Amino acid sequence: MTTHPTPNEIDCYADGTPGLDEATVWSIEVHLESCADCRARLAGSTTAVSRALIADVAFAVDREIAAGPAPRSKAFFRTTVRQRWFVAALLPWVAMTAAVLGTAALLTHFLPELPSIVLLLAPLAPLPGVAAAWSRRTNPAWELIAGTPSAGLTMLLRRTAVVLVLVIPVLAVFASLGASRANPALMLLPCLAFTAATLLLGSLVGVHRASIGLMAAWAAAVVAPSLATAELPVLLTPAATGGWAILTVVLAALTLLRASSFRRLTSF
Repeated sequence: MTTHPTPNEIDCYADGTPGLDEATVWSIEVHLESCADCRARLAGSTTAVSRALIADVAFAVDREIAAGPAPRSKAFFRTTVRQRWFVAALLPWVAMTAAVLGTAALLTHFLPELPSIVLLLAPLAPLPGVAAAWSRRTNPAWELIAGTPSAGLTMLLRRTAVVLVLVIPVLAVFASLGASRANPALMLLPCLAFTAATLLLGSLVGVHRASIGLMAAWAAAVVAPSLATAELPVLLTPAATGGWAILTVVLAALTLLRASSFRRLTSF
């Protein structure tokens, strides 16, 4: 037959009063491990001292809550959601991209002997924004967002989509100034292909390094020779649109296959 502690012993144990010797305390603790009824009695056991202490604590908590700032959980939630899609550091890069494309459009307009500079720069237009889309150097909430389940490729794709939404209309507006030589497919497809290539290469060396490397390579291999010869390269002729489309799909698929690599925080 099991002997249960008396209600007085449970009250003393719950209150921590020195009225119980060590042997009694030990026996109560051993009994509580196997007796649900006594555990329930212990959970509901409150002496006058305990009730007074609980009341004092509740009063102090209520006073601090009343004196403190208003709850900000909703504002914090909105900020977190917004940070998943957008970071303010993108705006300077988008503005710089718009300024460069505007200058290119003016040069093409006043120097008609040159090939469309906007078309030459179209593949590179989103890359500065993509580089800043997920970087610990440009994002003040990087540590907070990096710890969420949506960090990694999901986060980067969201912010890249925002960059494309901001950059492509600007690109289209400035390219329209030379509409006779501008081909919408030859602006959009290389733009998307280079964006996918940046993400794929970024899974290996980091998005920031990937964007800089691709911009430097394109400028040296395509932009500079085209300006020197005053002719658009074969890569930017209508015959190349099919190749750009296939390349975009392949690069995007390879990027998705390497999605797990973007969880490494040092990759950005």
